[in-house]
Amino acid sequence: MAQRKVTGPITKACDLDTSFAGQSVPSDSSFFNRMRVSLQSRYIQIVILFTVCGFFFRFYNIAYNSIWLDEAATLNFARHSMIEIWNITANGEFNPPLFTWLEHFILIFGSSELVLRFIPAFLGACTIPLFYWVGKESIDSNVGVISAALLAFSPFHIFYSQDARAYTTVLFFFSVALIFYYKALHHGKLSDWVIFGLFSAIAFWTHFYVFIPILGMYCYAIVFLSIRGKKKYFSAIKEVIISLGLFILIILPLIIVTIRLFIIRTGTPPTYGLQGFALFPELIIQISGLHSLVVVFLFTLFLIGMVEIWIQKKKCCIFIVWILMLALFLSYVLSYSMPMIPRFLIFILPFYFTGIAASYRLFFNIIKTPKVVYVLICIFCVVSIPTISNYYTTYSKENWRDVGKVLPELTQNGDAVILLPSYLQMPLEYYYTNKTDQTFIFGASNMVELQNIFNKTSTAGRTFFIMTGDITATDTSQETVSWLETNTQFIGVESGIYLFTAQKSG
Repeated sequence: MAQRKVTGPITKACDLDTSFAGQSVPSDSSFFNRMRVSLQSRYIQIVILFTVCGFFFRFYNIAYNSIWLDEAATLNFARHSMIEIWNITANGEFNPPLFTWLEHFILIFGSSELVLRFIPAFLGACTIPLFYWVGKESIDSNVGVISAALLAFSPFHIFYSQDARAYTTVLFFFSVALIFYYKALHHGKLSDWVIFGLFSAIAFWTHFYVFIPILGMYCYAIVFLSIRGKKKYFSAIKEVIISLGLFILIILPLIIVTIRLFIIRTGTPPTYGLQGFALFPELIIQISGLHSLVVVFLFTLFLIGMVEIWIQKKKCCIFIVWILMLALFLSYVLSYSMPMIPRFLIFILPFYFTGIAASYRLFFNIIKTPKVVYVLICIFCVVSIPTISNYYTTYSKENWRDVGKVLPELTQNGDAVILLPSYLQMPLEYYYTNKTDQTFIFGASNMVELQNIFNKTSTAGRTFFIMTGDITATDTSQETVSWLETNTQFIGVESGIYLFTAQKSG
């Protein structure tokens, strides 16, 4: 992936900064003066605009959806001390502790939905300019600005920016690492390799699954440098080794934990998630915006863009294909041993959006005007509006807030509430407390536990059951669901949360 050279008239002509590009930096090269000059760039102006829009979309109506199971788990862990959070990770929590540590500190401002989701939303918006630099470093500024637009209006990214989990946080750190990875390949500076190793390690401390692209990037770097010739290879490979050594040193405390958790995670067949080839279409659907026509449109542009990248920068095309194929292949294999969900592969976004953005060159070859960049940006914004609008007006997460309001109206003193599975107590307790109506809260994750609890509470008042689809993950036999169908009366459903009641005798 050699340093980019502007060689063709097409590349020169498709420049939104035709007047700005020819300006030289004045003799006063202070930071503020260079900043003033940079702000004259049309690219920088557009990226700033998209970043502002990104902040709006990620903070607008951020508390509309109630806290759901995974977010409640984040809050539950974040309330512990720093050392306790580490011990929780070491003893079986399948997520590294960095994001939980960040959430631990922000809890000084409270535990509202806004506070819990602030870090993902803030870092999610801050990733938009990073996507510009990723596209600029890999291909050109046009690809960068289109990639920034795609991320700013990405329903997938907006959704996880308003989710108190680590996904947009790990994408932020990974995007920084990717920028300096491109810089390191282009210029071979030790400082770039060091920063790449540092942020790769931070990303790994945020989410384990990012190890896959990081592994692929180091492997590609070693192969890429080997084709430069022995003299340059032995000089450059030392910088990669230093970077890799720094990465390993920083993640060293996590290595043994990661191996042990991986063995536990893959020790039994997954009870939820997607398996095999079913993962791939769902991944494309989610990262493309859910609407079928938009999915087909964006994926077609991605294929066109990869052809254009191959024509312009073959090594960059090989690199992107290598990372995508490695991630998809390993995900395919692992899906039969551990739960696999599309959001785990959020690190694919910069590569996917780079491919889509690079398709502008095909249209520029036909239309011969830089305005094609603006047109594509407008199209991407417009096609995202229906999905984004629907997201802000329709609950997309389990609605525990309304369950917390309805439950006190249904129950009386001495009634029993059984949660299926048992860990639903975390999101329920965020909105409901049994201190006011003095109910008894129980949890069951399979048929045996449910029957035992039901028998023990037979002398109490009424019994209410709250169940979500998670019960199929803890009770694959479906016996619990069958028991409910036979012995309870259905009350209603709230965004995937099912309520039942059973009248007990005596």
